[in-house]
Amino acid sequence: MLFVAVKKLFSFITCILSCFILTAQYSVALKGRTTGPLPFLEYGVGEDRLGGAKMNFLDSNIIVKVTDSFNNKYKVQLSRNHSAYLPKENFIADSTIWIRSYYLTGSWKVFGDDKYDYVTVSLEDKLPYKSFQEISPSRIIVDIYGVASNTNWIAQLSTAREIKNAYYEQIEDDVFRVIIELNHPQHWGYSIYYEGNKLVIRVKRQPSDLSFSNLKIAVDAGHGGDNEGESGIRSGIIEKNYTLRIAKELQDVLQNEGATVFMTREKDTALTMIERVMMLRREQPDLLVSIHLNSSGNEADKGVSTYYRYIGFRPLSQFILKRMLELNLEEYGNIGSFNFGLNGPTDYPNCLVEVAFLSNKTDEIKIRDAGFRRAAAVKIAAGIKDWLQSLQ
Repeated sequence: MLFVAVKKLFSFITCILSCFILTAQYSVALKGRTTGPLPFLEYGVGEDRLGGAKMNFLDSNIIVKVTDSFNNKYKVQLSRNHSAYLPKENFIADSTIWIRSYYLTGSWKVFGDDKYDYVTVSLEDKLPYKSFQEISPSRIIVDIYGVASNTNWIAQLSTAREIKNAYYEQIEDDVFRVIIELNHPQHWGYSIYYEGNKLVIRVKRQPSDLSFSNLKIAVDAGHGGDNEGESGIRSGIIEKNYTLRIAKELQDVLQNEGATVFMTREKDTALTMIERVMMLRREQPDLLVSIHLNSSGNEADKGVSTYYRYIGFRPLSQFILKRMLELNLEEYGNIGSFNFGLNGPTDYPNCLVEVAFLSNKTDEIKIRDAGFRRAAAVKIAAGIKDWLQSLQ
């Protein structure tokens, strides 16, 4: 009995020491910055086929403090009451960093150039942030973590044309909220990045001319290369080949309408999500449509669906779905908060279209038909045009 008691006590002491060492390691050693082309935060450690539920992308070189480790993710402390999860590949340790209990904001500026409006907020270091969209009225909200206001004025220039108002609220002792009100109901996108220690929120304006001839539209053919996607239930046709066929039909329809079209791929090319997002960031399209074909373990599932992540981009997906239903497809739905890689960027309105189900015999026949693929492209283009006309 004495031996068993001593063994249990030893195990308990070992556990306590391990926790102490782990805590000390994270509180002292694991301080660092974000790294990589597209670092991002997640809300938790949950996973599905699309990965964990993402909060938002971050800029690189932002200071973070690690408090725990879960498989391939670090838990990072954003502020006193807020944490998130960062992929370990997007973290680089730097023990020389001194993370303060809080930082201060400085001067603001709101202005525009020939293409965009900007809000800039001076900070004492590159701090993590979260952003989201609101509608009715249309607003961009950016929460900056670990910071308290020391802003005593906001310089606003008449060169800003899309930003109606810009102001802030100190919603917690160490969470600073930037509120940007827009002049138009439709969100056209925004980008967040740092210039030195100055946080920049670049806001895209609604184009003055909403005709196809004035727009650059990105078309993404899902999958490609060794990422084949799903296969047909009877014929075994491969998704990557047929998404490309539909995407090329859409390219042709849009170009005939006068649009400038950027294709993420025009042949059987292997592209990662990061490569696609970075490519689109360089191209700066006015909007994006990504083409996919659905599949399910239930053969009865069929029909068309459209997907968006951010509420401000939903209208585009609704107009496209409405037009696609004119092809006598079943309605599978308009799906929001979708954690797909190309729905993640906030830079431009985007929509994923799952044209039909490869796992359904009736839908598969349609997908194999060249006339149907052309008709689907025509309806997607018509949905985009309906959306644009609703904004005039």
